[in-house]
Amino acid sequence: MQLRQVLQAGLAQLLEQHVPSPQLAAELLLMHVLGRDRGYLYSHPEVELSPDAAERYFGFIRERATGKPTQYITGHQEFWGLDFEVTPDVLIPRPETEHVVETVLGSAGVSPAPRGAGLSIVDVGTGSGCIALALASELPDAKVFATDVSAAALAVARRNAERLAMTERVQFLEGDLLAPFLDGDRPALPGFDFVVSNPPYVARDELDRVQREVREFEPRIAWGGLERGDEIYRRLIPQALAVLKPAGYLVVEIGYNAAERVRALLGSEWTSVEILPDLAGIPRVVGARRGAGG
Repeated sequence: MQLRQVLQAGLAQLLEQHVPSPQLAAELLLMHVLGRDRGYLYSHPEVELSPDAAERYFGFIRERATGKPTQYITGHQEFWGLDFEVTPDVLIPRPETEHVVETVLGSAGVSPAPRGAGLSIVDVGTGSGCIALALASELPDAKVFATDVSAAALAVARRNAERLAMTERVQFLEGDLLAPFLDGDRPALPGFDFVVSNPPYVARDELDRVQREVREFEPRIAWGGLERGDEIYRRLIPQALAVLKPAGYLVVEIGYNAAERVRALLGSEWTSVEILPDLAGIPRVVGARRGAGG
């Protein structure tokens, strides 16, 4: 079969199963099989695909038709211009989460050292490592740490650090939230300039609004299913207060309806509280500074 015919047949199967963004999925899966970019698909429509390659492609199409995310089939997702390995052990990085990175870089811009010299950052619940590694790529002289409660997720994050040649820039630690840096309720290490996180925030009564691909395939520990949806913020905010330097920053991603709840959790110990929207105008990131006396 020619590339044009293979692509059309794959698209038809995805349309029949009502797969979201079927054209994009059909193209990405064929690009993955061929090891070529999108331009090649459309500039060489009459190239004959080998029977083995066609069989592999339609196998991927069948997987995608079950709801399995394209990224788990190809094993890749781009974030902040970097190519990340993703597996079912980690949440798939979203473009919206890049606003967390932007917020940190905007706040770090007040530093006289644009490469991040002297800054210390910890990414809580790192998953694939996308936030920590994106920040390390932009602030190569900063000290970057990343934690996750999942050993399997940390294995993926460490592989991404190796693939991106940043194993020396990010230190990964297994533990619940900021526990690796706390001795009881007191910090065990000198304070951080930034605590950043994209924590799970989907409440149990919101599960029916979650896309099938997330609900059935992405690790629930990474996205939610919590009783209220704000449990992690309730635990993380006091811990961040303990480990941050005076005037250090907390930057967290939030769900579409969580802005005021998270703002209320911050209390009087925090200043310069900002709620920043994503490109769709939805509140997406909360940033706050630890008060000097917090």
